[in-house]
Amino acid sequence: MAAVEVRKEQAGMVPINFRDARPIYEQISDYYKQLILSGVMAQDEQMPSVRNLAVELATNPNTIQKAYAELIRDGFVYTVKGRGNFVAGGQGLLDQKRDELRETLIRTRCEGEQLGIDMDALWKEAKDKRGHV
Repeated sequence: MAAVEVRKEQAGMVPINFRDARPIYEQISDYYKQLILSGVMAQDEQMPSVRNLAVELATNPNTIQKAYAELIRDGFVYTVKGRGNFVAGGQGLLDQKRDELRETLIRTRCEGEQLGIDMDALWKEAKDKRGHV
């Protein structure tokens, strides 16, 4: 999932990058996952309708439906029959993401150490490159 910094007033503007190798539905899904995890979209908040989002993004409704299906499958969104899709939210999603990130860090650190890379120095270099202290 690509990092996207979004404020509440920008939440409706889904950025689609046609040069991105990822399919459009995946970009949409990743965008909403970031909004939900960062708290920009609150638990039980209604998602835009498939039709409205498709019109707004000038894309096929099937693309939006595929993105929503992924969000539902991953536990970020739930459906209320006849009413639409809503943000599942909750601490559980953030805990799940934290666990996934922890596992990624462990695998990355192990791989680096197997290659003889000083991972602490690499981390410091990466933080310095991004401008963080």
